Amino acid sequence: MASSPLNPKSRSHGRSNSLPSRPHPLILKCNEHLDSLRASNETSSSSSLLHNQIGGLQDLIECVEKLIQLSLTKDVLFHERHENWVDELLNGSLKLLDVCTAAKDALLHTKECTRELQSIIRRKRGGERELTSEIKKFLTSRKVVKKAISKALANLNGTSKNGNISSSTTNKDHQTMALISLLHDVEVGTLSTFQTLLQFISGSTQPKYNSWLSISKLIQPIRVGCSLVADENEFAQVDLALQSFVFTKNCKFEDINNLQNQLKKMESCIQDFEEGLEFLFRHMIKIRVSLLNVFNH
Repeated sequence: MASSPLNPKSRSHGRSNSLPSRPHPLILKCNEHLDSLRASNETSSSSSLLHNQIGGLQDLIECVEKLIQLSLTKDVLFHERHENWVDELLNGSLKLLDVCTAAKDALLHTKECTRELQSIIRRKRGGERELTSEIKKFLTSRKVVKKAISKALANLNGTSKNGNISSSTTNKDHQTMALISLLHDVEVGTLSTFQTLLQFISGSTQPKYNSWLSISKLIQPIRVGCSLVADENEFAQVDLALQSFVFTKNCKFEDINNLQNQLKKMESCIQDFEEGLEFLFRHMIKIRVSLLNVFNH
C-alpha cells in the first residue's frame, strides 16, 4: 500500500499503514476551528454573537488556505484531480462565493436605504408626510432584500444531493479521507454560517438547533421564518419601529429619537458584517484559485 503524502513518515514504516495515522497538524487545527464554529452556531441569536461566529469562520478559512498551500496537500489534490469529489469541491467553492455575494448585496442595499432615511430625518424637511413616504420606501426596499435572501437560502437546498461525502471517496487512505472530510465539513460550516447571517439580515431565523443540520443533510427546504425577539436583532428592531411609525398617526419626538438610535445601531451592525464578509470573500477567492491551479497544473 502506498504511503500518504500527508504523512511522509509512513514511507519508512510500511507495516504501520493498517493502523490509524495522525492527521497533519493543520488538519487538526482546522478541525478545532470547526468544532468552535459548530458550538457558536448554536448560540448566534444576537449581532455580537453572530459577529464572533463570523470571526471564528475567518480563523477557519485562513487555516484552510494555509493547508491548501502545503506541497503535501497539493500532491494529494493533484493525485485525486479526476475523482468526483473534486468536482463537488469546486462546485461547492462557487456556491460559497455566491452565497457570500448575496449577503454582501443585502447589506449594501440595506445600508444605502438606511442612510437615505437618516438624511431625511436629519433635514426635517417636508414634515411627517415626507418622512412617512421615505419610511414606506425603506420598507419596500426591505421586502426586496428579504425576497432576495429567501431565494438565496432556497438555492442552498440544491448545493448537494447528499449530506455525506461522495461514494467516490471510498477505499481512500486515512490521510486522504481526513482531507476530503475536512474540506466537506468546511463547506457545510461556511454555508451554515452564511445561512444564519442571511436570516439575521432578513430579521428572522430558523431554530438554532437545526441550522447546521439543515445544511449538512440538505433535505428539508430552507425557509425564512421564526421571528427573532426584537431586542436581539437590530434589523428586526428597525423593521418593527418603521412599521409602527407608518401605522401610528401621532408620532412623538421621543419616537423619532429612538428611531434614529436604532438606525445608527443597525448601520454599525452592517459595517461589522460587511468587514467580516469582505475578508471571507477575499480568502475564499484565494482558496478557489489555489485549487484551480493544482487541478489544472
